[in-house]
Amino acid sequence: MTLRIIFMGTPDFAVPALNKLIASDHDVIAVYSQPPRPKGRGHQVQKSPVHLAVDEADIPVYHPVNFKTPEAVEEFQSLNADIAVVAAYGLILPVSVLEAPKHGCLNIHASLLPRWRGASPIQHAIWKGDKVSGVTIMQMEKGLDTGPMIVKGEVNITPDMTASRLHDELAEIGGNLVLDVLDVLANGGEILGTPQDHDHMTYAPMLKKEDGKIDWNAPAHEIDQQVRALNPWPGTWTEISGKKFKIKGISLVDGGVSAAGNPHIIDAKGHVLCGDGGVLRIDLIQPEGAKAMDFVSAVNGGYIEVGTRLS
Repeated sequence: MTLRIIFMGTPDFAVPALNKLIASDHDVIAVYSQPPRPKGRGHQVQKSPVHLAVDEADIPVYHPVNFKTPEAVEEFQSLNADIAVVAAYGLILPVSVLEAPKHGCLNIHASLLPRWRGASPIQHAIWKGDKVSGVTIMQMEKGLDTGPMIVKGEVNITPDMTASRLHDELAEIGGNLVLDVLDVLANGGEILGTPQDHDHMTYAPMLKKEDGKIDWNAPAHEIDQQVRALNPWPGTWTEISGKKFKIKGISLVDGGVSAAGNPHIIDAKGHVLCGDGGVLRIDLIQPEGAKAMDFVSAVNGGYIEVGTRLS
């Protein structure tokens, strides 16, 4: 059986799943995405990654501002979909929308629920030191990421993994998993979900630019996790001698000093003593008004001095 699918998504994370559905035997009858908005330095109005991905396909794209009007809900209901697939769409869906497709709405969520519900599960998994992340395909209900879990796929978080890399791996896994679920449904099977254990829920709130400020008094491994988690957005930064520097790349140094001390720049190679006595090496740094550079170049260029205290 060919399923009539509505796809709802906005950022790059949703694109692999959309492409896989378009290439499948199923029929993507409509795509919902956030409206085109001004972006970049020129503030030019740009379509979302999902909207751009579907431009060459003969599929209508809808971008309501919300579903608070009867017209928006009725338009969705009139599509008579068998099921909707949602991936980082960015709008809250009312019950009238969730229940409109014959088999409801599936969500591709980038965490191993119930851990890391919310807007930034990929970043928080790395930031808080999780050893494994993954994707959960869940049946959507009224609550935020609270619905029954249908299937999961796991990814190990390696010591050098950034949010950008984890994002790409999870996006591919999510597309494969949701297609597997849809194929079961198309072949006459049932979508069976397992209720979440709400007592073990953790929440990943939307990230802010302030989250990127580094506290060098923190343990070295936590700073390393923060830098990898917030790459590429919102990025991490520090103030050195009253000037702002973006920290673009950092490495945890094994066998750092055993005694904690005041955080400071140890040498011109970019080694930094952290609050717990651990040592990090700044591999790539960007001074205000300059391009990103290695630490030696920052020292030679007079941007930074060895021995400078950090806070």
